[in-house]
Amino acid sequence: WIYESNVHGTIPSEIGKLSQLEEFYLSYNSIYGTLPTEVGNLSMLQSLVLNNNKIEGTVPSEVGMLSQLQDLWLDDNNIE
Repeated sequence: WIYESNVHGTIPSEIGKLSQLEEFYLSYNSIYGTLPTEVGNLSMLQSLVLNNNKIEGTVPSEVGMLSQLQDLWLDDNNIE
């Protein structure tokens, strides 16, 4: 977990190469930009928790391919 750690930056498209990633927590930081479509490659992902950041745009449709996903927290961002 990287919670309230003053992390700044974007989520790179290379995240899609982390095929064994099960949990991704970056709440209460300064993550900005859009959620990359490559998130859809994280076939083992169970938790995607990015609330309280500065992420904008829309949720990529590829997120719907995450069959193991149980927790999706995107509140308090600028997501449409």
